[in-house]
Amino acid sequence: MLCFAVAGCVLTFARPAYALVEIDINQANVEPLPMAVTDFISEDDLGPKISDVIASDLRRSGLFAPINKQAFIQKISNPDVSPRFEDWRVINAQALVVGRVSKEADGRLRAEFRLWDTFAGDQLIGQQFFTQPENWRRVAHIIADAIYERLTGESGYFDTRVVFVSETGPRNERQKQLAIMDQDGENLRFLTQGNDLVLTPRFSPSRQEVTYMSFADGQPRVYLLQLETGQREIVGNFPGMTFSPRFSPDGQKVIMSLQQDGNANIYTMDLRTRATTRLTDTAAIDTSPSYAPDGNQIVFESDRGGRQQLYVMNADGSNQRRISFGDGSYSTPVWSPRGDLIAFTKQSGGKFSIGVMRPDGSGERILTTGFHNEGPTWSPNGRVIMFFRQPAGASGPQLYSIDLTGYNEIRVETPNFGSDPAWSPLLK
Repeated sequence: MLCFAVAGCVLTFARPAYALVEIDINQANVEPLPMAVTDFISEDDLGPKISDVIASDLRRSGLFAPINKQAFIQKISNPDVSPRFEDWRVINAQALVVGRVSKEADGRLRAEFRLWDTFAGDQLIGQQFFTQPENWRRVAHIIADAIYERLTGESGYFDTRVVFVSETGPRNERQKQLAIMDQDGENLRFLTQGNDLVLTPRFSPSRQEVTYMSFADGQPRVYLLQLETGQREIVGNFPGMTFSPRFSPDGQKVIMSLQQDGNANIYTMDLRTRATTRLTDTAAIDTSPSYAPDGNQIVFESDRGGRQQLYVMNADGSNQRRISFGDGSYSTPVWSPRGDLIAFTKQSGGKFSIGVMRPDGSGERILTTGFHNEGPTWSPNGRVIMFFRQPAGASGPQLYSIDLTGYNEIRVETPNFGSDPAWSPLLK
């Protein structure tokens, strides 16, 4: 367990700050904000390394444009002193980040930063954090989140992890392992050995735990894996195939599909009592369920109408209704953490698209289209979607992310092929 002590603002003001710097992230295409992230003062290279991670996080969001350090006029030597704002305005740095990294007597790392509005000449935020030195990357992500929130008004998503399926080997003999990494691709580690096929990993919203499907011992089952201890357990022994597991918003239930007699229906299991409840009862294939963030509704895919379409029902299985009516088929729905949208995969005209629609099916919007796009997962602030793509002629799939507006599509680097990503909540 990682522990962070957070101190409040390190500088107070007698008057409120009237900042000129703000970003409207609801625009269709946001012009990135020019800003300067200076090397944090430190006795070693840890300060510059932390500031580089901060700048990288902000740049990859597509909302910020960190300026090349070679253009800086003022060299910050004391982050406690107000900067020369005219030196930063002349290079069009509308926001300025300065900081310091030091070691405490007890060996802990102390990282502090200040965010300045260079045009108003005001400090927007100042904080300090204490942790163990090996957690320096997390400190950088937490600072980037604080800057993101102050300038956009919404929570960040940088102090998060992604669990996914890492794939190696030839296509007809592909080895698949569960892997986990920071959202920027760093700190990769494998969770399974690759001896058994693994699919559809999903994060718990309340614990450091993932659920996934595995063909261990030749039998497809749903498992729970504790990330801190490595302890693994079977969710339950069912007579048929279980797949597409996902947690309820409170982390107390797992919802999944159970296949019997040629059809699949949706069940929930209470993780405390292991009691199961059947939610659908059709001769069709009902699968890929995902809860709304308030836990009151569930979206899922079903071919009950002849091809895969999206349906929504109440959490008890009542009031099942279709919400997708466009050309093609729809699959892999996942409800946004904000509750306002449902992401999906759409197959039409020989292409695969990642799109979003409102929970009532209105406002369908395609974000990206390719030869094979699939498996959307939301960042915890509901602003970015990660998915996997296998371009035509490629040997395997890769992970990508795209902004909710459909801009800023970038590849998420992994050492091997990657598929089935699932984004964690913000770490605590």
